[in-house]
Amino acid sequence: MQKIAAGCIGIFLIIFVLVIVTAIGSYNGLIGASTAVDGKWADVQAQYQRRSDLIPNLVSTVQGAANFEKSTLIAVTDARASVGQVKIDQHQAPTDQATLNQYQAAQAQVGSALSRLLVVAENYPNLKSSENFIGLQTQLEGTENRIAVSRKDFNDAVQTYNTKIKSFPIVLIAATMGFQPKAYFQADQGAQNAPKVNFDFSGSTAPAH
Repeated sequence: MQKIAAGCIGIFLIIFVLVIVTAIGSYNGLIGASTAVDGKWADVQAQYQRRSDLIPNLVSTVQGAANFEKSTLIAVTDARASVGQVKIDQHQAPTDQATLNQYQAAQAQVGSALSRLLVVAENYPNLKSSENFIGLQTQLEGTENRIAVSRKDFNDAVQTYNTKIKSFPIVLIAATMGFQPKAYFQADQGAQNAPKVNFDFSGSTAPAH
């Protein structure tokens, strides 16, 4: 009986150790995945901030053009200000999808207003020949590309993390340890059908079909 009891205790200890090791490994994996998401979120924030920092110089340069549409400038500055009204953690990826959707909508307004400004600028030869404006426009286009890439990388990291916390056996400990699903950027409405505009100062601007 003593041998049987000792054997049962040994098996129990082995199972207990395996459970502990699995739990530690799962926790470390969740920490790594969560940290990766936060890192990608920081990259997104950096690119959005880069775009935001370009706006004052861009608006200042455009204001120098005679009779430039004031409504266009107001739309850009108002859109930039609206982003700051969305309360979102700048350092930790959001878990609330509604908040991220609101933030995404505000950033989309900024992008739309800037696109409108660049289209209107086509009607002002002095802007089209301004090295300062051309430089800002080039930086803006590059930033928009980096925003798209960083958002995709963020969504990929979120997908990996969200899949991990729903996987067995991690799902058994994820919620109890405070790991919640992360929100992600959704496709912009009409993005698939939106015409692409090529801002080429060497010629006219026309929608690409």
